[in-house]
Amino acid sequence: MTSGRPIISIIVAIAKNRAIGKDNQLLWHISDDLRRFKRITSGKTVIMGKRTLLSLPSGPLPNRRNIVLSDNLTDCFGGNCETAFSIEDALKKVSNEIEVFIIGGGMVYQQFLPLSDRLYLTIVEEDFEADTFFPEIDFNQFELIESELITNDEKVAFQYRYETWQRKKSR
Repeated sequence: MTSGRPIISIIVAIAKNRAIGKDNQLLWHISDDLRRFKRITSGKTVIMGKRTLLSLPSGPLPNRRNIVLSDNLTDCFGGNCETAFSIEDALKKVSNEIEVFIIGGGMVYQQFLPLSDRLYLTIVEEDFEADTFFPEIDFNQFELIESELITNDEKVAFQYRYETWQRKKSR
């Protein structure tokens, strides 16, 4: 972490084929993963794109600072949202934070992945048809610090894993 910049953490659920969404909707419903997402991000700042905000069933996420990225200077989302008009603008708004979470969508993940310090992944052990995909991750740049395979979730018809990756320190 450099001074003036928080830990940038990406949190995402991805399929084996890197699928993350279709028609601005999630591809699956995993209650345990949603509870994990809430536990990890509660009380923190989340940064998302406009389409991700619009896909949330109840609007801005409660008990979090919601920052929405938009390239439209007239966008104002009201309520519990702040608008940032660039990655740099978003980073200025969070410069005093310890850790912030990037929560989607695809283009926002792509822009923040090179800046990310930590990845909180839920990897669904299936391929899905999708129109939105997570960018390719160079796992050589990261170290796996936590992994848990879930094989007994009776509410879903597939296995999934929770993985936490930390970016390796540059030498």
